[in-house]
Amino acid sequence: MGPIGFGVVVPAHNEPRLATLLTKFDFQATPDVIVVDDGSTDGSPAAAARYPVTLLRHDRRLGVGAAIRTGLLHLKRQGFVVAVVMAGNNKDDPADIPGLLAAIAAGADYVQGSRYLAPERAGDTPLARRIITRGVARLWSLRFGRRLTDVTNGFRAYRLSLLDDPRIDLGQPWLNGYELEYYLHFKALSLGHRYAEVPVWKRYPADGMPTSKIRLSRDAWSLLRPLVLLTLGLRR
Repeated sequence: MGPIGFGVVVPAHNEPRLATLLTKFDFQATPDVIVVDDGSTDGSPAAAARYPVTLLRHDRRLGVGAAIRTGLLHLKRQGFVVAVVMAGNNKDDPADIPGLLAAIAAGADYVQGSRYLAPERAGDTPLARRIITRGVARLWSLRFGRRLTDVTNGFRAYRLSLLDDPRIDLGQPWLNGYELEYYLHFKALSLGHRYAEVPVWKRYPADGMPTSKIRLSRDAWSLLRPLVLLTLGLRR
C-alpha cells in the first residue's frame, strides 16, 4: 500500500498546553493538522494560529465529540483517507503517529492507541487513573469477547471510509460529548470493521495544571452511555 493521505484532528477547549503540543510536530512530515477550537475563551485560538495548522472554530462550546466530528468531516470533505485524533493537552506524542498509520496501511479501519501494550508507556499514568482505565477495558473486553487493553485513550486513527457505513451516524446530538469516541469504538467492533491496537506513550505533565477535563462525578455516564445504550438497542 502506498502513502496514506492523512490529517490530524486536535480538539481543544481552553487548553493551556496546546502550544507545547504543537511545538512537537514535524509539519513537513505531518502537514495537515486541524485544530478544532470548541468555543475557547482563553488564548487557545491565538496559540494555534502561530503554527501552520488549519484552525476551525465553534462559536460556543459544544463538546469534545462535536469538535472531533467537525474535524473528521472536514478531512473527509477534503478527500483525506485517514484521520488521526489526539488530545490537545500534551499527553500524546506526535512521534507515535507513524505507528497508527502503519496499522491502517496493514489493513485496519480503526486503530486504538494503547498505553498498556508496552508497560513502560503507561508509567506516568496515576494509579487511580490506571485502575479505572484498565477496569473499563476489561468491561469492554467482556462485552465483545476479545482482549481490549485501552478503550479510554483518545489517541486513535480512523479510515474515513468508516463514515460511509450507513449504520454509523455521527450527527446524533447525544454524541456531542465524550460519547462520540466510544460510539465509534462500539460501532467499529460490533459491525465487524477491522480493528487494531498499537502501543503509544501517555505522559502526564508535571506542571501543576489539571491533566484531564474528565471528572468522573460529572462525566461517568457520558463514558458508559454508548456501551449501555447500544448494547440494549436503545440508540442506533
